[in-house]
Amino acid sequence: MTHLTRTDLGDLNLVRVIARAGGFRRAALELDISPSALSHAVRNLEARLGVRLFNRTNRSVTPTDAGHELIASLVSGFSVIEEGLEGINRYRDRPTGRLRLNVLTDAARLLLAPALASFIVRYPDVKLDITVQDEFIDIVSAGYDAGIRFGGRVPEEMVAQAIGQDLRWIMIASPAYLAASPPLTHPTDLAFHRCIGLRTGTGALERWELEHGEEMRAVHVDWAVIVNETALAIELAERGAGITYCQEHRVAHQIEAGELCEVLPERSSFGPAFHIYYPSRRHVPKALRALIDHLRSHD
Repeated sequence: MTHLTRTDLGDLNLVRVIARAGGFRRAALELDISPSALSHAVRNLEARLGVRLFNRTNRSVTPTDAGHELIASLVSGFSVIEEGLEGINRYRDRPTGRLRLNVLTDAARLLLAPALASFIVRYPDVKLDITVQDEFIDIVSAGYDAGIRFGGRVPEEMVAQAIGQDLRWIMIASPAYLAASPPLTHPTDLAFHRCIGLRTGTGALERWELEHGEEMRAVHVDWAVIVNETALAIELAERGAGITYCQEHRVAHQIEAGELCEVLPERSSFGPAFHIYYPSRRHVPKALRALIDHLRSHD
């Protein structure tokens, strides 16, 4: 039986992270070490094992057959270790450990920003590593503990919990744009206006869903411009580029200050609240439970 040293265990974890991240550079960023130091550690491990674990070129890093076999065992083994360590947390007075979150931009601004400062003060032993990213990813393969997205966009195989209330979606434009543009009294009038479209994290265009009583209308327009960031769409609207569609709370201050106007307010619609989601498993990290409770109490 091979005797594993502390160095071996540390280097094996590096291999696991490289495989998950898809390369040395991304893994080095996650591990907060230099790519050269990471590469040196793996080469030393390969020398001790007597086999090559990765094929390296200037453009890619791919596991060898031996690497694939080892990585499969490492993923399973380290998962068991992490669950064991998490089990110990039940005996602690307060949550501890590291939480990696992948969060939609809107959720970061509207949900996390107001609540995280008090969470950090309350739970000093919990270390948060938050990636703000609209692109939709597999949080499990990317090594995240949880993600936050709109309720209707959470993968079905995940456990999800709503944070906050349903979200009101509105159309907005600057006063100057509306003053210089054709009258706008009905959704069909949007055909004569410049509209700013938003591409979601899945690559699809955000649908403008407008409600009026029992009527729900999905608007289809000829976009003047399409962007993939809500903040840019809002800024373009502020500068008179056209009309865009977003959550009411993202522009509450601009509307109050008169920098933006709500367009056809009687046609606003409601969508699912933000949801925090995580893999279905027996033990949910105590730190994650504490964060969920904190966010829900901060509504």
